[in-house]
Amino acid sequence: MNRSLEQHIAVFGESGSGKTVLLSSFYGPTQEPGFAKENLYEVIAESASQGLTLHQNYLGMRNDARAPEPNRFRSHSYAFRVKPKVNPDSRAQRAQPVDNLRLVWHDYPGEWFEQDVEGEEAQRRVDTFRSLLGSDVAFLLVDAQRLIDNVGQEERYLKSLFSNFRTGLVRLEDEILVGGQPLVEFPRIWVVALSKADLLPDLDVQAFKELIVLKAAGELSMLTDTIRDMVQGGAALSVGDDFVLFSSAKFSPEKIDLTSPIGLDLILPLAAILPFERHARWIEQRAANKLPEKVVENLFAGASVLVGLLLTKRFNMPGPVGLVVGLVTSVFSKDVIEGLLNMAREKLEDARSRALEKKEYFTAVLTGFRLALIEGEERRVLRLSRR
Repeated sequence: MNRSLEQHIAVFGESGSGKTVLLSSFYGPTQEPGFAKENLYEVIAESASQGLTLHQNYLGMRNDARAPEPNRFRSHSYAFRVKPKVNPDSRAQRAQPVDNLRLVWHDYPGEWFEQDVEGEEAQRRVDTFRSLLGSDVAFLLVDAQRLIDNVGQEERYLKSLFSNFRTGLVRLEDEILVGGQPLVEFPRIWVVALSKADLLPDLDVQAFKELIVLKAAGELSMLTDTIRDMVQGGAALSVGDDFVLFSSAKFSPEKIDLTSPIGLDLILPLAAILPFERHARWIEQRAANKLPEKVVENLFAGASVLVGLLLTKRFNMPGPVGLVVGLVTSVFSKDVIEGLLNMAREKLEDARSRALEKKEYFTAVLTGFRLALIEGEERRVLRLSRR
């Protein structure tokens, strides 16, 4: 029996925007002694060789001030298991049909947005994009260094960036859409993320959002329209509604300082919890938005176990969707489900404490992720849409 809650994320950014550093800095700290004890969970790379490479990248930055080599024209998918650091044979653990999160991280080469490719390279571009179609969350990286390079004329960079993203999708459209028909399975949550945020310490997430809106609202809107044309149920789509700041490290000629990351602690919570909340909202509004039934079922699958739990108490869903609901009804208590959506910090903390007391460790991890999103907004590192 599959005991995993599986979520996929796709990371898009032009060359030099920091994708490789971001991934290595996300994974590296999870391998430090004491991480699992402090965070209640551990992160394990499914591919030992990929895990070693990412950890080596991290140690090279930390110990030798050596930045990772960029992955030019190379795409990779990385799978991680996020597991509670507990005795897997505990009775409470065995009673839960889901006990870990499988996160698949898809890295899309920036060069494929910036220049034409032909032959085998063009086919690899298409195949790579197809591999990430099941992602729930996509990050669009905005490079803080490029903003600094264009200070006072940021629109030059931002308009070019979003236009390149849009052009890259248009190039793929004919080969991605089967028979020219819009897709059911497609990333529906596109978060705009500032990479290298440490270079702009006075720019909080609200100011970042306002900069994007002021300088490139038209291009972001055109990108949204292009994505909407590629999907069925365009009302169930969020492009540029959510914003986050990321900083992996502070770079100087002599040192790479990894001690003050920004936003990296939000990657797992965004991957696990944001689709749950957003998909649930869209499904609740499905009649008003006239969502096709195939889209509703896909949203259900995308939000996986957590959406099923939410809908169990609101709808009587027939067919395969109903079977999913029936499978997962016993995973979490009602107060935890409501807490993930509506509870204030204090009640979420109480729910997490009760889960720990009952040794329902995966429930505690997910509730902690919801708390992390609240704290990210309080730190003005994250801004989530309320729509």
